Amino acid sequence: MIDVLLVFAAALALGWPLGHYLARVLRGEPSRFDGLFLWIERPIYRLLGTDPARGMGWRGYAAAFAASSGALLLLAWLVFITQAWLPLNPDGVPNMRWDLALHTAVSFLTNTNQQHYSGQAQLSYLAQMVAVTGLQVVTPLMALGVLAATLRGLFGGRRPEDSAAAQVAPSPEGGARADAVDVGNYWADVLRLAVRVMLPLCLAWALLLTSQGVPSTLSGGPVATPLDASAGMSEQKIPLGPVAPMVAAKQLGSNGGGWYGPNSSVPLENPTPLSNFLEMLAILLVPVGVIFMIGPFTRRPRFGLMVMGCMLFMSIVSTGAMIWVEGADAPAIMEGKEVRLGVTASAAWASLTTQVNNGSVNMMHDSAAPLTGLGAMANMLINAIWGGVGCGLQQFLVYLLLGVFIAGLMTGRSPELFGRKIEAPEIRLLAVLVLLQPLVLLGLTAATLAMPDASGVSNPGFHGISQVFYEYLSAFANNGSGFEGLGDATYWWNLSATAALLLGRFPGLIIPLAVAALLAAKRPAPETAGSLRVETPTFALTLLAIIVILVLLQFMPVLVLGPVADHLSLLPR
Repeated sequence: MIDVLLVFAAALALGWPLGHYLARVLRGEPSRFDGLFLWIERPIYRLLGTDPARGMGWRGYAAAFAASSGALLLLAWLVFITQAWLPLNPDGVPNMRWDLALHTAVSFLTNTNQQHYSGQAQLSYLAQMVAVTGLQVVTPLMALGVLAATLRGLFGGRRPEDSAAAQVAPSPEGGARADAVDVGNYWADVLRLAVRVMLPLCLAWALLLTSQGVPSTLSGGPVATPLDASAGMSEQKIPLGPVAPMVAAKQLGSNGGGWYGPNSSVPLENPTPLSNFLEMLAILLVPVGVIFMIGPFTRRPRFGLMVMGCMLFMSIVSTGAMIWVEGADAPAIMEGKEVRLGVTASAAWASLTTQVNNGSVNMMHDSAAPLTGLGAMANMLINAIWGGVGCGLQQFLVYLLLGVFIAGLMTGRSPELFGRKIEAPEIRLLAVLVLLQPLVLLGLTAATLAMPDASGVSNPGFHGISQVFYEYLSAFANNGSGFEGLGDATYWWNLSATAALLLGRFPGLIIPLAVAALLAAKRPAPETAGSLRVETPTFALTLLAIIVILVLLQFMPVLVLGPVADHLSLLPR
């Protein structure tokens, strides 16, 4: 338990300066290292044909986000289906089938890293470095850029005092058209975050992991002779590669997955107690830093404190409950776990990796206690206990807007956030997100269970329901972990999970941006004693209650039929 407490303490201690640094980067403030950074950034701006000082409206920002996503998707898919003919393939890995390549490309594009393949056996070094690690570095920053644009919109657009902020002419009504509100420059946001934040962090973490024995080589793996001749193998190829850089990027960018199929339960990917600590810390570090960014970026520190308080409370409750439940499940206490890691470290990782949209594992979630699986599902259904880099806070803002609307109705006040009224157009857009989650998850789960030949469920009954629901939930929440045991490398699973990946990623990022732009176009009213204040403990508790009611209760039937019934069936009669 001490190591878990140390992870939280280190994440908070390191997240505070990281958050302030993120705010300065996204505001475009000068840095003492600008000579180096601008030397890298300016040629890329010229290549993209963009002026970083020129602002964008929300439509332009969303279009740039969609265009870059489409280009990266095509590039990754082409690499996967042609990797056998490309260089850096010392193990002779064959090309991927088109549907598996599509699922894999979309999975990494959406910052999910859901794996229907075994990385060390089905991807070449080039594919791992370019199409996997490259997307693991860039895609979280794309979401963080959209989040920054959303926060700018909620507070009226970029301010004149922000460096390089473009001016927007006000409309006659005193506001600005929604599509004319300056929410920033997409290319500048993403490039600055990549060069000034993510790449230096990944370099530092890769060196730390390499020092613990995580492989970092372009040489082919060695061949060993098995000790047990009865295994029927005369020799075994030990897969290596540039593992440490990929693990650094996957953990820091809330990506998940792994170089090896079993992820960080493999000693080569996670060899020591210190490497386990570093990888758990990396899961939390950037998402926590993003929350600490809110105060200095928006210049409302109490608002950032309220968000931090809500998320930290949910995180502590979830982590403590999952550790306790897994430790109390005596019959299967060590099934699916690494003996060298133990129960507490395994359950803590399972909790943190589903609170953050990470999805990497150091134990097999399918072998966890049913109620531990229930905790993991609850984390992903909420999808805002830290959440992924950028998209977690984006989801929290959706809950915040709904919470303000509901609280306004309950108290008889006009619902408004930061002086801007929340009206029918904004609520209609938010309702799309509220309805989309159950429609996708329950619809795909029901369709799959109705076709047992397509589902490939290894455990019929209650646990089979959990397996199927978890797979789609993990895809929609852009998490990537799974209840293994599914025969998921099929056309049905690859294509249906791809749909869940896309529907879980893009509406959840773009719709809040559109709502923020609509609010920014309205004339702000001064806050008075009668205004609803969101930066109070009372509203924070109200918001937590709304999250539980809105998210968990609508999925109560499938949770009862799955993990709860699975738990009850294991109790002694």
